[in-house]
Amino acid sequence: MRSNYLFTSESVSEGHPDKVSDQISDAIVDLFLSKDPEARVACETLTTTQKVVLAGEIRGKGIMDEAGNWAPGIEQEIEDTVRNTVREIGYEQDGFHWQTLDFSNNLHPQSAHIAQGVDASGNKDEGAGDQGIMFGFACDETPDLMPATLDYSHKILERMAADRHSGAAPFLEPDTKSQVTLRFENGKPVAATAIVVSTQHGKGYDEGDKEAELHAYVKKVIADVLPAELLSDETEYHINPTGSFEIGGPDGDAGLTGRKIIVDTYGGAAPHGGGAFSGKDPTKVDRSAAYITRYLAKNIVAAGLAKRCTIQLAYAIGVSKPLSLYVDTHGTGRIGDDAIEAAIKSIDKLGGLTPRAIRTHLGLNKPIYKKTAAYGHFGRKAQGDFFPWERLDLVEDLKAAVGAKAETADA
Repeated sequence: MRSNYLFTSESVSEGHPDKVSDQISDAIVDLFLSKDPEARVACETLTTTQKVVLAGEIRGKGIMDEAGNWAPGIEQEIEDTVRNTVREIGYEQDGFHWQTLDFSNNLHPQSAHIAQGVDASGNKDEGAGDQGIMFGFACDETPDLMPATLDYSHKILERMAADRHSGAAPFLEPDTKSQVTLRFENGKPVAATAIVVSTQHGKGYDEGDKEAELHAYVKKVIADVLPAELLSDETEYHINPTGSFEIGGPDGDAGLTGRKIIVDTYGGAAPHGGGAFSGKDPTKVDRSAAYITRYLAKNIVAAGLAKRCTIQLAYAIGVSKPLSLYVDTHGTGRIGDDAIEAAIKSIDKLGGLTPRAIRTHLGLNKPIYKKTAAYGHFGRKAQGDFFPWERLDLVEDLKAAVGAKAETADA
Protein backbone atom coordinates (compact mmCIF):
# COMPACT_ATOMS: atom_id res chain seq x y z
CA MET A 1 0.00 0.00 0.00
CA ARG A 2 1.49 3.36 -1.08
CA SER A 3 2.00 6.11 1.50
CA ASN A 4 2.56 9.18 -0.71
CA TYR A 5 0.41 9.78 -3.77
CA LEU A 6 -2.29 11.86 -5.49
CA PHE A 7 -5.81 10.44 -5.66
CA THR A 8 -9.00 11.74 -7.30
CA SER A 9 -12.71 10.99 -6.99
CA GLU A 10 -15.74 12.53 -8.69
CA SER A 11 -19.41 13.01 -7.88
CA VAL A 12 -22.44 14.03 -9.92
CA SER A 13 -25.52 15.84 -8.69
CA GLU A 14 -29.15 14.77 -8.47
CA GLY A 15 -29.71 16.62 -11.76
CA HIS A 16 -27.14 14.64 -13.74
CA PRO A 17 -29.08 12.62 -16.36
CA ASP A 18 -27.85 9.26 -15.06
CA LYS A 19 -28.78 10.28 -11.52
CA VAL A 20 -32.22 11.41 -12.68
CA SER A 21 -32.65 7.88 -14.02
CA ASP A 22 -31.38 6.33 -10.79
CA GLN A 23 -33.78 8.39 -8.68
CA ILE A 24 -36.75 7.51 -10.87
CA SER A 25 -35.89 3.80 -10.73
CA ASP A 26 -35.54 3.88 -6.94
CA ALA A 27 -38.74 5.91 -6.56
CA ILE A 28 -40.49 3.03 -8.37
CA VAL A 29 -38.82 0.51 -6.03
CA ASP A 30 -40.13 2.52 -3.06
CA LEU A 31 -43.63 2.72 -4.53
CA PHE A 32 -43.81 -1.04 -5.00
CA LEU A 33 -42.26 -1.93 -1.63
CA SER A 34 -44.79 0.37 0.06
CA LYS A 35 -47.52 -1.84 -1.40
CA ASP A 36 -45.80 -5.21 -0.96
CA PRO A 37 -42.60 -5.54 1.14
CA GLU A 38 -41.84 -8.76 -0.77
CA ALA A 39 -42.21 -7.13 -4.19
CA ARG A 40 -39.67 -8.06 -6.86
CA VAL A 41 -38.44 -5.08 -8.84
CA ALA A 42 -35.85 -4.62 -11.57
CA CYS A 43 -36.65 -1.18 -13.01
CA GLU A 44 -34.45 0.52 -15.59
CA THR A 45 -34.99 4.13 -16.66
CA LEU A 46 -33.94 6.00 -19.80
CA THR A 47 -34.10 9.79 -19.79
CA THR A 48 -33.52 12.05 -22.77
CA THR A 49 -34.93 15.25 -24.22
CA GLN A 50 -38.52 15.51 -22.95
CA LYS A 51 -38.81 11.76 -22.48
CA VAL A 52 -38.73 9.15 -19.69
CA VAL A 53 -38.92 5.44 -20.50
CA LEU A 54 -39.31 2.66 -17.91
CA ALA A 55 -38.43 -0.97 -18.63
CA GLY A 56 -37.88 -4.05 -16.50
CA GLU A 57 -39.46 -6.92 -14.62
CA ILE A 58 -41.71 -6.74 -11.56
CA ARG A 59 -43.94 -8.85 -9.33
CA GLY A 60 -45.97 -7.95 -6.28
CA LYS A 61 -49.34 -8.03 -4.58
CA GLY A 62 -51.47 -5.03 -5.43
CA ILE A 63 -49.16 -4.16 -8.32
CA MET A 64 -49.31 -6.65 -11.20
CA ASP A 65 -50.58 -10.20 -11.57
CA GLU A 66 -48.73 -13.05 -13.28
CA ALA A 67 -50.58 -12.36 -16.53
CA GLY A 68 -49.25 -8.82 -16.61
CA ASN A 69 -52.44 -7.06 -15.61
CA TRP A 70 -51.97 -3.92 -13.53
CA ALA A 71 -53.85 -3.43 -10.28
CA PRO A 72 -56.45 -0.64 -10.52
CA GLY A 73 -54.91 2.82 -10.36
CA ILE A 74 -51.30 1.68 -10.19
CA GLU A 75 -50.34 2.85 -13.68
CA GLN A 76 -51.33 6.42 -12.80
CA GLU A 77 -49.42 6.14 -9.52
CA ILE A 78 -46.32 5.11 -11.46
CA GLU A 79 -46.58 8.08 -13.82
CA ASP A 80 -47.25 10.47 -10.94
CA THR A 81 -44.19 9.09 -9.11
CA VAL A 82 -41.99 9.68 -12.16
CA ARG A 83 -43.21 13.23 -12.72
CA ASN A 84 -42.97 14.14 -9.04
CA THR A 85 -39.39 12.85 -8.90
CA VAL A 86 -38.39 15.05 -11.85
CA ARG A 87 -40.23 18.01 -10.28
CA GLU A 88 -38.45 17.55 -6.93
CA ILE A 89 -35.07 17.54 -8.68
CA GLY A 90 -36.01 20.87 -10.23
CA TYR A 91 -36.45 20.31 -13.97
CA GLU A 92 -38.82 22.85 -15.48
CA GLN A 93 -36.88 23.52 -18.69
CA ASP A 94 -38.02 23.51 -22.29
CA GLY A 95 -35.92 20.43 -23.00
CA PHE A 96 -36.98 18.53 -19.88
CA HIS A 97 -40.05 19.51 -17.86
CA TRP A 98 -41.83 17.34 -15.33
CA GLN A 99 -45.28 18.38 -16.54
CA THR A 100 -44.81 18.07 -20.30
CA LEU A 101 -42.28 15.25 -20.79
CA ASP A 102 -43.42 12.16 -22.71
CA PHE A 103 -43.67 9.11 -20.42
CA SER A 104 -43.61 5.45 -21.45
CA ASN A 105 -44.11 2.52 -19.06
CA ASN A 106 -42.75 -0.82 -20.34
CA LEU A 107 -42.55 -2.79 -17.07
CA HIS A 108 -43.70 -6.41 -17.33
CA PRO A 109 -43.96 -9.55 -15.11
CA GLN A 110 -40.82 -11.12 -13.67
CA SER A 111 -39.57 -14.27 -15.38
CA ALA A 112 -41.05 -17.39 -13.77
CA HIS A 113 -37.66 -19.08 -14.10
CA ILE A 114 -35.97 -16.35 -12.05
CA ALA A 115 -38.77 -16.45 -9.50
CA GLN A 116 -38.42 -20.19 -8.90
CA GLY A 117 -34.73 -19.77 -8.11
CA VAL A 118 -35.16 -16.82 -5.77
CA ASP A 119 -38.31 -17.68 -3.82
CA ALA A 120 -38.20 -19.83 -0.70
CA SER A 121 -40.17 -23.07 -1.00
CA GLY A 122 -40.35 -26.26 1.07
CA ASN A 123 -36.92 -26.84 2.61
CA LYS A 124 -35.29 -24.37 0.21
CA ASP A 125 -34.29 -20.98 1.61
CA GLU A 126 -34.62 -17.82 -0.46
CA GLY A 127 -31.85 -17.74 -3.05
CA ALA A 128 -29.79 -14.87 -4.39
CA GLY A 129 -31.50 -12.90 -7.15
CA ASP A 130 -28.44 -13.21 -9.38
CA GLN A 131 -24.85 -14.41 -9.41
CA GLY A 132 -22.10 -11.92 -8.76
CA ILE A 133 -19.42 -10.43 -6.55
CA MET A 134 -19.98 -7.51 -4.18
CA PHE A 135 -17.50 -5.32 -2.33
CA GLY A 136 -17.69 -3.15 0.77
CA PHE A 137 -15.08 -0.70 2.03
CA ALA A 138 -14.27 1.61 4.92
CA CYS A 139 -11.25 3.70 5.91
CA ASP A 140 -10.35 6.21 8.62
CA GLU A 141 -9.89 9.23 6.32
CA THR A 142 -13.16 10.92 7.40
CA PRO A 143 -15.52 10.72 10.41
CA ASP A 144 -17.97 8.71 8.28
CA LEU A 145 -15.15 6.25 7.46
CA MET A 146 -15.24 7.05 3.75
CA PRO A 147 -12.53 8.00 1.23
CA ALA A 148 -11.89 11.73 1.66
CA THR A 149 -11.79 12.53 -2.07
CA LEU A 150 -15.29 11.14 -2.61
CA ASP A 151 -16.70 12.52 0.63
CA TYR A 152 -15.71 16.08 -0.27
CA SER A 153 -16.90 15.66 -3.88
CA HIS A 154 -20.34 14.63 -2.65
CA LYS A 155 -20.58 17.36 -0.03
CA ILE A 156 -19.75 20.13 -2.51
CA LEU A 157 -22.68 19.08 -4.68
CA GLU A 158 -25.06 18.52 -1.76
CA ARG A 159 -24.38 22.07 -0.57
CA MET A 160 -24.92 23.51 -4.04
CA ALA A 161 -28.18 21.60 -4.46
CA ALA A 162 -29.41 22.81 -1.07
CA ASP A 163 -28.63 26.41 -2.05
CA ARG A 164 -30.41 25.95 -5.38
CA HIS A 165 -33.53 24.54 -3.75
CA SER A 166 -33.61 27.23 -1.04
CA GLY A 167 -33.16 30.05 -3.52
CA ALA A 168 -29.80 31.09 -2.06
CA ALA A 169 -28.14 30.42 -5.43
CA PRO A 170 -30.88 31.09 -8.03
CA PHE A 171 -28.36 31.08 -10.90
CA LEU A 172 -27.74 27.33 -10.47
CA GLU A 173 -29.53 24.67 -12.52
CA PRO A 174 -29.78 20.98 -11.52
CA ASP A 175 -26.97 19.32 -13.52
CA THR A 176 -23.59 19.53 -11.76
CA LYS A 177 -20.36 17.54 -11.47
CA SER A 178 -17.44 17.79 -9.05
CA GLN A 179 -14.00 16.24 -8.75
CA VAL A 180 -11.48 16.47 -5.91
CA THR A 181 -7.78 15.58 -6.06
CA LEU A 182 -5.91 15.25 -2.77
CA ARG A 183 -2.25 14.69 -2.00
CA PHE A 184 -1.62 11.99 0.57
CA GLU A 185 1.48 11.73 2.74
CA ASN A 186 1.97 8.71 4.99
CA GLY A 187 -1.49 7.61 3.93
CA LYS A 188 -3.24 10.78 5.15
CA PRO A 189 -4.71 13.63 3.05
CA VAL A 190 -2.60 16.75 3.46
CA ALA A 191 -3.53 19.04 0.55
CA ALA A 192 -6.13 19.59 -2.15
CA THR A 193 -4.15 19.98 -5.36
CA ALA A 194 -7.05 20.35 -7.81
CA ILE A 195 -10.82 20.80 -7.60
CA VAL A 196 -13.18 20.70 -10.58
CA VAL A 197 -16.80 21.89 -10.52
CA SER A 198 -18.92 22.05 -13.67
CA THR A 199 -22.41 23.37 -13.01
CA GLN A 200 -25.36 24.08 -15.23
CA HIS A 201 -26.28 27.73 -14.86
CA GLY A 202 -28.81 30.36 -15.79
CA LYS A 203 -28.53 32.48 -18.90
CA GLY A 204 -25.61 34.90 -18.90
CA TYR A 205 -23.58 33.32 -16.12
CA ASP A 206 -20.78 32.42 -18.51
CA GLU A 207 -19.30 35.89 -18.94
CA GLY A 208 -18.55 39.14 -17.19
CA ASP A 209 -19.75 39.96 -13.68
CA LYS A 210 -22.23 37.10 -13.61
CA GLU A 211 -19.53 34.56 -14.38
CA ALA A 212 -17.37 36.07 -11.64
CA GLU A 213 -20.31 35.79 -9.23
CA LEU A 214 -20.75 32.12 -10.08
CA HIS A 215 -17.04 31.39 -9.68
CA ALA A 216 -16.87 33.22 -6.34
CA TYR A 217 -19.91 31.29 -5.10
CA VAL A 218 -18.40 27.91 -6.02
CA LYS A 219 -15.09 28.75 -4.35
CA LYS A 220 -16.97 29.77 -1.20
CA VAL A 221 -18.79 26.40 -1.17
CA ILE A 222 -15.47 24.57 -1.56
CA ALA A 223 -13.97 26.59 1.30
CA ASP A 224 -16.94 25.76 3.51
CA VAL A 225 -16.79 22.02 2.72
CA LEU A 226 -13.09 21.20 2.75
CA PRO A 227 -10.96 21.59 5.88
CA ALA A 228 -9.05 24.88 5.66
CA GLU A 229 -5.69 23.16 6.05
CA LEU A 230 -6.19 21.32 2.77
CA LEU A 231 -6.62 24.50 0.71
CA SER A 232 -3.83 26.87 -0.25
CA ASP A 233 -2.69 29.26 -2.96
CA GLU A 234 -1.37 26.21 -4.79
CA THR A 235 -4.82 24.60 -5.10
CA GLU A 236 -5.95 24.62 -8.74
CA TYR A 237 -9.62 25.46 -9.36
CA HIS A 238 -11.38 24.46 -12.59
CA ILE A 239 -14.88 25.96 -12.52
CA ASN A 240 -16.94 25.38 -15.66
CA PRO A 241 -13.72 24.87 -17.64
CA THR A 242 -15.59 24.45 -20.95
CA GLY A 243 -17.19 27.90 -20.61
CA SER A 244 -20.98 27.80 -21.04
CA PHE A 245 -23.15 25.12 -19.43
CA GLU A 246 -26.75 26.22 -20.00
CA ILE A 247 -28.01 23.05 -21.69
CA GLY A 248 -27.80 20.17 -19.25
CA GLY A 249 -29.62 17.25 -17.70
CA PRO A 250 -31.42 14.76 -19.95
CA ASP A 251 -31.78 17.47 -22.61
CA GLY A 252 -28.00 17.73 -22.90
CA ASP A 253 -27.15 14.03 -22.56
CA ALA A 254 -29.22 10.86 -22.26
CA GLY A 255 -29.35 9.21 -18.84
CA LEU A 256 -29.53 5.53 -17.87
CA THR A 257 -29.96 3.75 -14.58
CA GLY A 258 -26.77 2.28 -13.15
CA ARG A 259 -24.06 4.17 -15.04
CA LYS A 260 -22.55 5.91 -12.01
CA ILE A 261 -21.54 2.90 -9.91
CA ILE A 262 -18.21 4.37 -8.78
CA VAL A 263 -19.89 7.61 -7.70
CA ASP A 264 -22.42 5.45 -5.81
CA THR A 265 -19.75 3.52 -3.91
CA TYR A 266 -16.17 4.54 -3.03
CA GLY A 267 -14.95 6.86 -5.76
CA GLY A 268 -12.43 4.35 -7.10
CA ALA A 269 -10.73 3.80 -3.74
CA ALA A 270 -12.02 0.23 -3.57
CA PRO A 271 -13.00 -2.53 -6.03
CA HIS A 272 -16.52 -2.73 -7.42
CA GLY A 273 -18.26 -5.95 -8.34
CA GLY A 274 -19.87 -4.41 -11.41
CA GLY A 275 -23.55 -4.49 -10.50
CA ALA A 276 -25.53 -1.28 -10.04
CA PHE A 277 -27.88 -0.69 -7.09
CA SER A 278 -30.73 1.56 -8.18
CA GLY A 279 -33.96 0.08 -9.46
CA LYS A 280 -33.46 -3.24 -7.65
CA ASP A 281 -35.37 -4.67 -4.71
CA PRO A 282 -33.21 -6.06 -1.85
CA THR A 283 -33.45 -9.70 -2.93
CA LYS A 284 -30.95 -8.62 -5.58
CA VAL A 285 -27.58 -9.18 -3.94
CA ASP A 286 -26.02 -6.56 -6.19
CA ARG A 287 -27.69 -4.18 -3.76
CA SER A 288 -28.19 -5.95 -0.43
CA ALA A 289 -24.81 -7.74 -0.32
CA ALA A 290 -23.02 -4.49 -1.22
CA TYR A 291 -24.81 -2.90 1.73
CA ILE A 292 -23.88 -5.67 4.18
CA THR A 293 -20.23 -5.62 3.10
CA ARG A 294 -20.08 -1.85 3.72
CA TYR A 295 -21.72 -2.46 7.11
CA LEU A 296 -19.14 -5.09 8.02
CA ALA A 297 -16.16 -3.06 6.78
CA LYS A 298 -17.33 0.08 8.59
CA ASN A 299 -17.80 -1.76 11.88
CA ILE A 300 -14.39 -3.41 11.54
CA VAL A 301 -12.68 -0.02 11.14
CA ALA A 302 -14.83 1.57 13.87
CA ALA A 303 -13.89 -1.29 16.21
CA GLY A 304 -10.23 -0.39 15.74
CA LEU A 305 -9.42 -3.71 14.07
CA ALA A 306 -8.01 -1.95 10.97
CA LYS A 307 -7.54 1.47 9.41
CA ARG A 308 -8.74 0.28 5.98
CA CYS A 309 -10.88 -2.71 5.13
CA THR A 310 -12.20 -4.24 1.92
CA ILE A 311 -14.70 -7.12 2.03
CA GLN A 312 -15.94 -9.28 -0.83
CA LEU A 313 -18.93 -11.62 -0.95
CA ALA A 314 -19.91 -13.87 -3.87
CA TYR A 315 -23.22 -15.53 -4.71
CA ALA A 316 -24.81 -17.90 -7.23
CA ILE A 317 -28.33 -17.25 -8.50
CA GLY A 318 -30.90 -19.25 -6.58
CA VAL A 319 -28.40 -20.28 -3.86
CA SER A 320 -28.81 -18.79 -0.39
CA LYS A 321 -25.36 -19.34 1.12
CA PRO A 322 -22.56 -17.05 -0.10
CA LEU A 323 -19.86 -18.84 -2.05
CA SER A 324 -17.02 -16.92 -0.42
CA LEU A 325 -16.14 -14.27 2.14
CA TYR A 326 -12.88 -12.32 1.71
CA VAL A 327 -11.38 -9.70 4.02
CA ASP A 328 -8.39 -7.48 3.16
CA THR A 329 -7.19 -4.87 5.67
CA HIS A 330 -4.37 -3.71 3.38
CA GLY A 331 -1.70 -4.31 5.98
CA THR A 332 -3.43 -2.14 8.59
CA GLY A 333 -5.12 -4.89 10.61
CA ARG A 334 -4.41 -5.47 14.32
CA ILE A 335 -5.00 -9.17 13.76
CA GLY A 336 -4.87 -11.42 10.72
CA ASP A 337 -7.44 -10.99 7.98
CA ASP A 338 -8.33 -14.67 8.28
CA ALA A 339 -9.13 -14.12 11.97
CA ILE A 340 -11.50 -11.28 11.03
CA GLU A 341 -13.18 -13.54 8.49
CA ALA A 342 -13.65 -16.17 11.20
CA ALA A 343 -15.04 -13.52 13.56
CA ILE A 344 -17.65 -12.44 11.01
CA LYS A 345 -18.74 -16.04 10.46
CA SER A 346 -19.08 -16.59 14.21
CA ILE A 347 -21.59 -13.75 14.82
CA ASP A 348 -24.92 -15.55 14.97
CA LYS A 349 -27.15 -12.51 14.56
CA LEU A 350 -25.84 -11.99 11.03
CA GLY A 351 -27.59 -15.21 10.04
CA GLY A 352 -24.92 -16.57 7.75
CA LEU A 353 -25.12 -13.66 5.25
CA THR A 354 -27.87 -15.25 3.18
CA PRO A 355 -30.03 -12.85 1.16
CA ARG A 356 -32.93 -13.18 3.60
CA ALA A 357 -30.64 -12.80 6.63
CA ILE A 358 -29.20 -9.60 5.15
CA ARG A 359 -32.64 -8.17 4.43
CA THR A 360 -33.83 -9.04 7.92
CA HIS A 361 -30.78 -7.78 9.81
CA LEU A 362 -30.64 -4.46 7.99
CA GLY A 363 -34.40 -4.04 7.56
CA LEU A 364 -34.20 -3.59 3.81
CA ASN A 365 -37.78 -4.41 2.80
CA LYS A 366 -38.86 -0.81 3.24
CA PRO A 367 -39.30 2.13 0.86
CA ILE A 368 -35.96 3.76 1.72
CA TYR A 369 -34.18 3.74 -1.62
CA LYS A 370 -34.99 6.94 -3.50
CA LYS A 371 -32.88 8.95 -1.07
CA THR A 372 -29.88 6.67 -1.75
CA ALA A 373 -29.85 7.48 -5.45
CA ALA A 374 -27.87 10.75 -5.33
CA TYR A 375 -24.71 11.71 -3.41
CA GLY A 376 -23.68 8.14 -2.66
CA HIS A 377 -25.14 5.10 -0.96
CA PHE A 378 -22.51 5.11 1.80
CA GLY A 379 -21.11 7.39 4.45
CA ARG A 380 -24.00 9.80 4.82
CA LYS A 381 -27.19 10.36 6.73
CA ALA A 382 -30.68 10.40 5.25
CA GLN A 383 -33.41 12.58 6.75
CA GLY A 384 -31.53 12.77 10.03
CA ASP A 385 -30.99 9.02 10.36
CA PHE A 386 -28.22 6.77 9.15
CA PHE A 387 -29.04 4.29 6.44
CA PRO A 388 -29.23 0.95 8.27
CA TRP A 389 -26.00 -0.29 6.69
CA GLU A 390 -24.20 2.71 8.24
CA ARG A 391 -24.99 1.63 11.81
CA LEU A 392 -22.13 0.80 14.17
CA ASP A 393 -24.03 -1.76 16.23
CA LEU A 394 -21.66 -4.62 15.35
CA VAL A 395 -18.57 -3.08 16.95
CA GLU A 396 -18.85 -4.83 20.30
CA ASP A 397 -19.76 -8.15 18.66
CA LEU A 398 -16.61 -7.98 16.55
CA LYS A 399 -14.44 -7.04 19.52
CA ALA A 400 -15.86 -9.95 21.49
CA ALA A 401 -15.40 -12.34 18.57
CA VAL A 402 -11.72 -11.51 18.09
CA GLY A 403 -11.15 -11.04 21.82
CA ALA A 404 -7.89 -12.55 22.95
CA LYS A 405 -6.41 -12.47 19.45
CA ALA A 406 -6.56 -8.66 19.29
CA GLU A 407 -5.11 -8.35 22.80
CA THR A 408 -2.29 -10.70 21.88
CA ALA A 409 -1.53 -8.67 18.75
CA ASP A 410 -1.37 -5.44 20.79
CA ALA A 411 0.97 -7.03 23.31
